[in-house]
Amino acid sequence: MMFYLGLMWEYFKNYAKTRLTYRADFWIEVVSDLAFQAINLIVILIAFRHTPTLGGWTEAEVVFVFGYFMVPYGIFSCFFDLWNFSERYIVKGEMDRVLTRPAHNLFQILLENMYPPGLIGSFVGLVIMAVTARQMGMTFDWTDLVMLLVLTAGAVMVYFGLYTALTAIGFFTDAPTGILPLMFNLQSYGRYPVTIYNRTMRFVLTWLLPFAFVGVYPASYFLERSGAADLRMALLTPAVGLVFTAIGLVVWNIGVKRYRGAGS
Repeated sequence: MMFYLGLMWEYFKNYAKTRLTYRADFWIEVVSDLAFQAINLIVILIAFRHTPTLGGWTEAEVVFVFGYFMVPYGIFSCFFDLWNFSERYIVKGEMDRVLTRPAHNLFQILLENMYPPGLIGSFVGLVIMAVTARQMGMTFDWTDLVMLLVLTAGAVMVYFGLYTALTAIGFFTDAPTGILPLMFNLQSYGRYPVTIYNRTMRFVLTWLLPFAFVGVYPASYFLERSGAADLRMALLTPAVGLVFTAIGLVVWNIGVKRYRGAGS
């Protein structure tokens, strides 16, 4: 464990040295990421100019869910982003280099693609949650803070497991990006109440591509939505995260065993 923690710290220092060499580019990238999320928030606010509720959810509740959605997504984008894996490691052959080193191959790849500015989005999400919670008169105690950590960890594991499994498809095909762009678009559905979707879409977002567990389901725990069903789904978040993490690691290890090198 200490070996991997030390390795993470060394990669972080290298990231800081390389990225902060061009500070303007660094901050432009950060601002562009925040602007993208701001546009998504504006879309929600515009939608509520035309309707008082959305699937039975008020504006403040949906914005709270949006804020929560940003928290695990920021952590995921910081530590577990594998967006360019196929093009960089399979097509260009950098996987050969990774497999010759003693650290676990997946851990190395995650560290090489670490993106610390992603955590800024998590902090912004917490601010949005705090502001909307105050508007709704919500109160929090230490148990809510513990649950925030547990549910956020579960949501991050959902992201990690799902994207690891999908990324591992690169071991079986030479496509530079595969279906990751499609998944990136689908994940945004998790920041809206699932009640606005039809039955098929709700099933997909809950059990097949469980993006509802990275936003609306865990956020409903803090909103204390009426009904035992909402509470059960929220509490299932860590379990779903563990299941999909296990699936992701299994698929990844199968893919690594299949890998035969970049060739000539």
